[in-house]
Amino acid sequence: MRRWVEELEARHGLALLTERSRRLVLGSYGILFLLLVWSGLAMEAGTHPLTPIIVRILPLALFLPSILGRRPRGHAWLAFVSLLYFIQGVMVATLPGQALLGGLEALASLALFTGCMFYARFRSRQLKTYHG
Repeated sequence: MRRWVEELEARHGLALLTERSRRLVLGSYGILFLLLVWSGLAMEAGTHPLTPIIVRILPLALFLPSILGRRPRGHAWLAFVSLLYFIQGVMVATLPGQALLGGLEALASLALFTGCMFYARFRSRQLKTYHG
């Protein structure tokens, strides 16, 4: 795997790979965010209808400053948090009538994980070359 990534870096350059992985992060983050809001709206919460939405999106929203600040370490931590959303998506997919929503959540979180890991690697290597 390491050899493959190094060949990829040599072939395409760090700038292009960093930009592509950032686009993947932004797209999958947005899709996952919307899916979590949508599934939170579908849940009945009694007197506090926003509680399921807040509980679902809060961990994801805490990483927004790292994404906007383009910090590799924040992206690495977000990759680990996205695995929790993957687990949640798989569990939701097993519920009757929720296969599509759970599957989409699992796919979006997997794309977020992949994008974050690649971005963290490429951006940190890019910063090392700029700072010596």
